[in-house]
Formats: sequence, C-alpha cells, structure tokens
Amino acid sequence: YLARKFFYLWAKMTFGQVLPSKARCFYDQKILQKTFGEWKEQWTVCREKKLSLRADNHYRHLLLNLIFKAWRAYVCQQQGKRNKYYVAESHANKQTLLRTWQHWLVYVDVQRTKHGMQSVALAFRKRSCLRISWAVWRRQHNQKCSGHKMSILALQHWAQSLQFRAWLQWRELYLHTQNEKQKDTRAVTHHQHWELRRCMGAWLGYLNLHRVKKCQNELAQEFHRSRTLRRCFSGWRLSWECRSGMRAHRRDLEKQAARIALQRVFAHWKHYVVLCVEEAQHCELAEKHYKCHLLVLQKYWNRWKSRL
Repeated sequence: YLARKFFYLWAKMTFGQVLPSKARCFYDQKILQKTFGEWKEQWTVCREKKLSLRADNHYRHLLLNLIFKAWRAYVCQQQGKRNKYYVAESHANKQTLLRTWQHWLVYVDVQRTKHGMQSVALAFRKRSCLRISWAVWRRQHNQKCSGHKMSILALQHWAQSLQFRAWLQWRELYLHTQNEKQKDTRAVTHHQHWELRRCMGAWLGYLNLHRVKKCQNELAQEFHRSRTLRRCFSGWRLSWECRSGMRAHRRDLEKQAARIALQRVFAHWKHYVVLCVEEAQHCELAEKHYKCHLLVLQKYWNRWKSRL
C-alpha cells in the first residue's frame, strides 16, 4: 500500500494530466505538419528538378534528425523514469524503516513504564502482603500484555504479507508483458522470413519454367527449319540431278550444304552464347536479390536489438 501510494504521487508529479505517449505523438505530428508545410511552399515556388531533389534530401535528413532526437528524448525520459522509480523506492523503504523505528521506540517506552509499574506493584505487595490480590492482578496484567504483543505482531505480519503479495503480482504482470512483446517480435520476423523465402522460391520456379519453355520453343523452331530446309534441299537436288548430271554442279551443291551446315553450327553456337549470357544475368539478379534480402534482415535485426 505504501509503495502504490508513493508511486501514484510520483507519477502525478512527473507527468501531470497528459501522458508522455500522447505528448510525444502530438509533438511528432506538429513537427511533421510544420516540416511538410515548409517543404510544400518551397516546392510550389521552385519546381525545377534540382530543387525538388534537394527538398527531398532535406526532408529525409530532417525526418531522420527528428526521429533520432525523439529516440534520444525517449531514452532520456525512460532513464529519468527509472531513476525516479529507484528514488521513490528508496524513499518508501526509508519511510518504512522510520515508522518501524518509531514503533519500536514507543514499544520500548511502554515496556519501561510497564517495568516501573511492576516494580511499584511488587513494593505494594511486599507492603500490603495481599498475595491473592497480587496474583490475580499479575495474571490479568500478563494476559493483557501477551494479547497486546500478539495483536502488534499480527498487524506487522499482515502488512508485510500484503506488500509481498502486491510485489509478486506486479512482477508477474511485468514478466507476462515482456514475454508477450518477445513473442510478437518473433512472430513478425518469422512471417517476414517466410514471405521472403516464398517469393524467392516462386521467382526461381518461374525463371526455370520460362527458361525451359524458351529452350523447347527454340529447339522446335530449329528442328522445323532444318527439316524444311532438308526437304527443300533434297527436292532441289533430285530435280537438279534429274536435269543434269554434271560433277561441277554436284561439287557446288556439296559446298553449299557444307556452308549451310556451318551456318547451322554457328546459329547453335550463337544460341548457346545467348543462353549463357541470360543465365549469368539471372544469377547476378538472384545474387542482388539475396544481398537485398540480407540487408533487410540486418536492418530488422538491428532494429530488434535497439528495441531490446
């Protein structure tokens, strides 16, 4: 009860009627509105490309500076809260010790008065020799003293148990909130990793399927061309052999067939080079995508470490 009382007093004296989260949010909104208004006026006056780029850079740097200042103020505020909490806790402990010391002094004074009364009663007993009355009075006095002591001890034990129970409840609630925050951050990072992995797999599958389809289409076209060319060449050769049987024309035809074969080989080699270049480009794009993925992961990891 004492800890809760001093904590409420400390919170009221520190924050007042406005919470720090609302004040920080209102401060960020006002700064963003003011910055956006100044940037909009500058952009309407100067519409050139260089000035717009400068305005974008200035706005980005200003936002980063504001975020850093807000983060630094938040850290200082949290540190101030922690220091004030420690001061309040030490003050509560001192107040508890002071009250305990005062109660102990009162108890010592009461015990002294009781001892004085007991000595007076003994002297009176010796003087009056009333043993029966003295025994009855002494028994009643002892009963009252023992009842008073037991009531004081019961009150002290009840207060200590109440403080200990409140401290355990607060600690359990704090640990539960910390565990919930950690679970949320882990779930967000796991979802982001899963989404990135799924997109990467789908993109690679699409690239492989597109490459296979392209190779099949090119092979089919090449086979169709070669078959058509062979059919035309065989028809022409038969007709030419039927018309004339000269050896010089046959040699020319063989040279032409060799030239066509060389052209076909050159076309195959050119297609292979194009495929190799495309594969190298896809590998480079995949490597860039993987590096970007690693940069994103490093960014979220640094943000998670800073929040922790």
